[in-house]
Amino acid sequence: MSPNEWIAIAMLGGFLVMMLLGIPVAIALAVSGFVAGYAGFGPLLFNLLPSRLYGVVTNYTMLAIPLFVFMGVMLEKSRLAEDMLETIGHAMGGLRGGMGIAIILVGVLMGASTGIVGATVVTVGMLTLPPLLRRGYKPSIACGTICASGTLGQIIPPSLVLILLSDIVGESVGSLFAAAFIPGLALAVIYMMYLLVLGWLSPNNVPAIPKQERDAKNGKQLALELFKSVLPPLLLVVAVLGSIIGGIAAPTEAASMGALGSLLIAAVARRLTFSLVKETLHGTLMISAMVFFILLCAQPFSLAFRGLGGERLVQDMFLMLPGGEIGAILFLMAVLFVLGFFLEWIEISYIALPMFLPVFHQYGTDMVWLAILVAMNLQMSFLTPPFGWALFFLKGVAPPGVSTKDIYLGVLPFVGLQLLAVALIFFFPIIATWLPTAIGW
Repeated sequence: MSPNEWIAIAMLGGFLVMMLLGIPVAIALAVSGFVAGYAGFGPLLFNLLPSRLYGVVTNYTMLAIPLFVFMGVMLEKSRLAEDMLETIGHAMGGLRGGMGIAIILVGVLMGASTGIVGATVVTVGMLTLPPLLRRGYKPSIACGTICASGTLGQIIPPSLVLILLSDIVGESVGSLFAAAFIPGLALAVIYMMYLLVLGWLSPNNVPAIPKQERDAKNGKQLALELFKSVLPPLLLVVAVLGSIIGGIAAPTEAASMGALGSLLIAAVARRLTFSLVKETLHGTLMISAMVFFILLCAQPFSLAFRGLGGERLVQDMFLMLPGGEIGAILFLMAVLFVLGFFLEWIEISYIALPMFLPVFHQYGTDMVWLAILVAMNLQMSFLTPPFGWALFFLKGVAPPGVSTKDIYLGVLPFVGLQLLAVALIFFFPIIATWLPTAIGW
């Protein structure tokens, strides 16, 4: 190997060491990239950096990120999720495991309207975990269901993961949204089937809501509440996704309409106040700034890695693998899964994925299919111990009687179900590719 390639390996090692020392990811990315790049080429390498940074901040598609975040934070701060949980919970409460299924359904709706894992897990955890425990749900099952429900927003569009992946793999946001729609809903169905099987095999662990409590609301009252709490966010999601997938509006235009729609929903619900708008803007600023700061700091890292010959190292490594394209995809899935135990999805996306993509371009791999496989894999990083963020979010709001062990054991079956979903998409690519092809993306 050349000296520059050894520097590229040292850069990766230095980044991992800084991560283990607790240095923020963005800082670790920038420092390791600048030091290694300067060691290999001096200041010459970074003549391209200003144009790279300018390209990130002026990317029109990236404008959809703060707009979608605003839509999600507004719906979360206006407490519309609380209304959905209570109403859907009563509607499904007659089934064994029905409350768990209701949580998954709310996760689908919140995922499609907010896409913010922390907000969903914290909201659902605070509202449902104590009632589930009081009604006799096994703590580990209750915790696992809440965490899994909260992560659905990472695969169900509109999703920040899909927006950033579209930029990385070079495919349109609309095509990835269309490709992720069926896999996201299929994963939710797999979760619900698991809870139904649990209700059949061990009904004492996932009991139904007592009949007396269900009878407190008659059918007409429950239908009215479903109409008022579920229909507005559902219509907003259909309008936003339909306009993107149908080619009526660009992702940024649809995101702006989604932000406006969330304001209108909050206003109709008589919850639109100055303090709500202020909290929403603050939350949007914090989340968007975090995402863009990591994107900018990843540029010197990726520029140095490419300039030092890191891509050739990766390509040589893949050539040594048996199985050709299939072997390369399996290796990528394994690497992403392992990295998910220690890193967040955004770091994995902008560190590991760009290193491997040239190999798949050479193979002629369908980038839309590969992006959905990657997105499903990255979703697991929120659930896999020891650093799954959904686990930390739930632990922060869990009652004193719920231990970390309950949370960790509870998510393991759902990690297995996600692996099953990834395997289905791997063996049956049509699950991800049918809808984009059918609508002409």
